[in-house]
Amino acid sequence: MNTPAADGFRMPPEWARHERTWMAWPGPNFTFGEEGGDALAEARGAWAAVARAVRGFEPVTVVTGPGQAESARALLGPAFDLVERPLNDAWMRDIGPTFLTGENRRLAAVDWVFNGWGAQEWARWDRDEKIAEQICDLAGARRYATRLVNEGGGIHIDGEGTVLLTETVQLDPGRNPGRTAGEVEAEIHAHLGTTKAIWLPRGLAADYGTFGTRGHVDIVAAFARPGVVLVHTQPDHDHPDHAICNEITKLLRASTDARGRRLEVVEVPAPTVIEEDGELVDYSYINHYLCNDGVVLCAFDDPQDEEAAATFRRLFPGRTVKPVDARTIFAAGGGIHCITQQQPKV
Repeated sequence: MNTPAADGFRMPPEWARHERTWMAWPGPNFTFGEEGGDALAEARGAWAAVARAVRGFEPVTVVTGPGQAESARALLGPAFDLVERPLNDAWMRDIGPTFLTGENRRLAAVDWVFNGWGAQEWARWDRDEKIAEQICDLAGARRYATRLVNEGGGIHIDGEGTVLLTETVQLDPGRNPGRTAGEVEAEIHAHLGTTKAIWLPRGLAADYGTFGTRGHVDIVAAFARPGVVLVHTQPDHDHPDHAICNEITKLLRASTDARGRRLEVVEVPAPTVIEEDGELVDYSYINHYLCNDGVVLCAFDDPQDEEAAATFRRLFPGRTVKPVDARTIFAAGGGIHCITQQQPKV
């Protein structure tokens, strides 16, 4: 059986040029509540704000549930491509395909198995598990289906052979029972064109709550360019993420990438807010999205927002940094990176 890597495909880094961004539109479900409710209206407003920010830099296609395109258009405006397909939820990073490029202007994509972030009790995925294949058809991408359960938020690559993974995601018994780290790595490398995996032990504390992913890497660490990795840090010694982030930062500083370089680690402090309505939050600036000439950055109406924006302006001098309030998205279980998925130019 051919694999993408064997056929000359690889996943480009997020900072490579995009053809477009794919998003999914929030519909009535366990996460957002019923049609006509305040929670769903707030979610749609938050998703629309991100979509408009991204559209300032590149085309955006929004997948809506059947019969929802017209109301989505009313919020989004005319500058978006809308397609209707059955959906359970709205986290395109996780349910959509991971796009790949190859020689001779070829586009392909990995269709991971999606099972509701480890078959969580509240999740439904009978529709979302089919979305990646449908988007492959819409985008004209060659589809490579794998038996590995994984989500796009569970990986981050540097474009030169290195991939970040998390033990509590890819080795989760609810996702890949019985699979060893070596077996997971082999499948990841064969489908992304990577050659070295750096395993983080776990994710942020709040990510193990009701709507959590059990440790997605894209809220903890992300490559800014080859050899440079951003890492979330929690200065509050009483916060459970303080020890977790120290461990991850130490691990990354001691790591080398696929080309043998010692990683340069850039610490990005967490926002000052650590609780909302008595619940622990995992607000993080790491969960940003790179699009053509832009950085769409999570904002939280927090004193740290401007410091984070300054860090990203320094790291990405050729890009415009666009902060967007992400608190509603985080309340639902993710961030800006979680609701976007890039289709690279070929």
